[in-house]
Amino acid sequence: MDFLQQVFSGFPMSAAAFVPALWLAWLLDLLVGDPRSMPHPVVLIARIAAGMESFFGKNKFFGEKKISPTRAGRFTVLSTLLICGIISVVLFIFLSLISPWALFAGSVLLLYATTALRSLADHAMNVYNRLGETLQTGDLKSARESVGRIVGRETKELDEAGVIRACVESVAENMSDGVIAPLFFAVLAAVICSVLGLGRFSVPAAALAAVLYKTVNTMDSMFGYKNEKYLQFGRSAALLDDAVNSIPARLTAFGLVFASFLTGRNGRAVWKILRRDKQQHASPNAGFPEAAMAGALGIQLGGSSRYFGKTVEKPTLGDDIHAPNREHIKDAVRLMILSSILSLLVFSITYCAVL
Repeated sequence: MDFLQQVFSGFPMSAAAFVPALWLAWLLDLLVGDPRSMPHPVVLIARIAAGMESFFGKNKFFGEKKISPTRAGRFTVLSTLLICGIISVVLFIFLSLISPWALFAGSVLLLYATTALRSLADHAMNVYNRLGETLQTGDLKSARESVGRIVGRETKELDEAGVIRACVESVAENMSDGVIAPLFFAVLAAVICSVLGLGRFSVPAAALAAVLYKTVNTMDSMFGYKNEKYLQFGRSAALLDDAVNSIPARLTAFGLVFASFLTGRNGRAVWKILRRDKQQHASPNAGFPEAAMAGALGIQLGGSSRYFGKTVEKPTLGDDIHAPNREHIKDAVRLMILSSILSLLVFSITYCAVL
């Protein structure tokens, strides 16, 4: 009892408050998701980023008539991160003036808002349900429209297997970006606070780190296109997103391998496919979770896709053991949830070991 009293002394403004905060945020996301009636931080982040894009794209700096797209993109990234960080800190200061519990609750809610497990699962299961309707009607239109909401490729001409592959790929890749990565940076910030003797700030620091990660990820989704408009302007956002997702993507893949073992799949085969196909992707990170997911489900991902009216031939990931069917979508969602739980356990144990 004395040990527990010492550990939780000063709760919620203590280092020990982080683990409950982490699990509360994850549970809120799993149970509630993203209610459309509530404002979402990503909307504000996107508006700030768009405003900075417009500002730096039209104004004169350093005596030039117009700064280069590359420099404008760099300034947009830095200014957006700075503004979002300042807004978050001001919010934390305001909440701390109310009470420590207000700061704790606000930090948990902000951390919850940066994760997207339930949202991703709902979108994937909507595709699954639309494919179920296709069995009755024979019309893939609704399924194509549903999967089109979570992928960047054109979906109007996808056959059923193409819809399933696109959905599974989205679950795998966005699991890293939308679930594991924000939690990873939250834990990293909390660990740094504890190591520096600032454990009482671990919860708001974790929320701040997750917000800054989400800012990077949002800018990449807005500007990280290799088209005429954003090829140079979006380069900084894309490179920064690649850098910050390097570790989370690999952790996501490892989590899927362990989840495969726990669900009775051939985990060794999944690991083999991960090692073989992890670099078979245009992205330096997306191939890791997609290869692991392909191996776990026994299907082949990648191949031909259309972007902005052009057909892109992508390398395949995984072995074509099974023909894609709608049940693979449900299996992918289950693997995502299980591997995120495993990741949370590892994150929590790591933090407690440091604490």
